[in-house]
Amino acid sequence: MRIHFIIHEHFEAPGAYETWAKKHRHTITYSRVYLGEPLPKCTEDIDFLIVMGGPQDPVTTIEQCPHFDTKGEQAVIAQAIYESKVVLGICLGSQLIGEALGARYEHSPEREIGKFPITLTKDGITHPLFDHFGTVLEVGHWHNDMPGLTPDAKIIAFSEGCPRQIVAYNDLVFGFQCHMELTKEVVALLIENTDLSEAKDYRFVQNPEVLLSHNCDEMNEKLHGFLDKLESFYKSKN
Repeated sequence: MRIHFIIHEHFEAPGAYETWAKKHRHTITYSRVYLGEPLPKCTEDIDFLIVMGGPQDPVTTIEQCPHFDTKGEQAVIAQAIYESKVVLGICLGSQLIGEALGARYEHSPEREIGKFPITLTKDGITHPLFDHFGTVLEVGHWHNDMPGLTPDAKIIAFSEGCPRQIVAYNDLVFGFQCHMELTKEVVALLIENTDLSEAKDYRFVQNPEVLLSHNCDEMNEKLHGFLDKLESFYKSKN
């Protein structure tokens, strides 16, 4: 499998997504745009396009952030979707998928930073790629916004603080507002680059000590199970 990551900042690392790809010895390429690396010119040589998160939002301009080209990324995403490639978006990446499909992102009702449960909808519980998640699963969060919904999109999971945690846009395109890829190392990087001084003012924002105490193993394993199933499904179609 040929997997391409678009990474917006060094502290928004691929974590468990990259671990899975390396474990299966997939071919991995990167657009680390914060280092000036270019976006892929085409997606013909990509099977999985994984677009990571970042402090930007889909309307951040090049003047505001010179290394972030929202229109360019949306064009790459749209091309990959058109070519029936797997497209996964995490946090900002999920919002960019929605935008590429004509669905505007929105602010989440609550800011969420920490480890909190998501609840699967009926569509999630019965979806063959998510049926191993169970009804409720504790996962990582680090966001203020959420992806837009197309007419055909299905909400797979929600949380108390955000009604769109996992969205299925079609059988190969998924937006994860939640961060199931988090590891202790990635959490430490995020803490170093996030202002948590007002954590006590938010219901769903945990302090650094609590954030670093979480075990990420279960959610990483569930994510890997999803990726295994998604890979098998993609191969069955190609």
